[in-house]
Amino acid sequence: MTPMISRRLSQALMAAALILICGAAPLRAQSVAVMVNGEVITNFDVDQRMKLTGLSGQKSPNRKDVIEELINEKVKIKEGKKFSVDPGASEVDGAFQSMSGRMRLSPEQLVAQLATKGIRPDTLKSRLKADMVWNALVRGRFKQSLQVGEKEVEAVVLNSGGDSNVEAFEYQMRPVVLVVPRGAGAGAAEARSKEAEGLRSRIQTCDEANSTFKSMQNATIRDTVIKTSADLPPTLRELLDKTPIGHLTPPEVTRQGIEMVALCSRKPTKIDTPKKREVRDKMFAEKFEAKSKAYLQEVRNGSMIEYRQQ
Repeated sequence: MTPMISRRLSQALMAAALILICGAAPLRAQSVAVMVNGEVITNFDVDQRMKLTGLSGQKSPNRKDVIEELINEKVKIKEGKKFSVDPGASEVDGAFQSMSGRMRLSPEQLVAQLATKGIRPDTLKSRLKADMVWNALVRGRFKQSLQVGEKEVEAVVLNSGGDSNVEAFEYQMRPVVLVVPRGAGAGAAEARSKEAEGLRSRIQTCDEANSTFKSMQNATIRDTVIKTSADLPPTLRELLDKTPIGHLTPPEVTRQGIEMVALCSRKPTKIDTPKKREVRDKMFAEKFEAKSKAYLQEVRNGSMIEYRQQ
């Protein structure tokens, strides 16, 4: 071996050693943690999900539990494709936007918040997609067995000491808004609030509310909304029960401006009550959870899952 070839060989070996040393962390991150039906879950995927799970703040995420969660999502997605349940990117983005809205953030702000924790948005979107697929599958395939009968609901209400025939109401309402332009300042909002109070003292029917708000500038009245007592939170039910028919509820400052509700009618109903809705939702959730657990175990049993050395 000539000196030149020897030097080149030494340089190549040193370069290879540097690649192994410097690239150890990235290789570890991209190494395979689990194979699920031929699909890869990398250690990077696991690390990302652990960071996302840690945002709940309830407890420190367990790596083994996180891996099992990711495996479940893989088999859920595959099962969904068997039944043509495969949400596209636009549907997943819509779910991401809805989540950010519930957090009072824009999608861009949510992405930025995740970035501060070192979390990629696709980590959250993957979880959202799996949830969308599984909810659709379980509800679609087991619709009949998930139904909750009214007699079942009434029996539980009575056994818990409640009255299944307690009076509830059906409300017909028309939301109204006095628009306050963005950046107008506190003075503008205060002026419109006073204007709203003046309207409350004058308007006594929904027809008056309709004609008044349609003729006003920077104001709008929306179409009629029908809700039962079971559809509304307790605070809003109490507010509507105190509001005379045809009158407006007290003004509330929102992003749009000053909002009120014109109460057009309030009729007794036995179709649904808050207690019956609570019981029905709980019974459905219990049936859904049991069916979901059994179905997932069945799907996992038919899957090829290969754990790799961690």
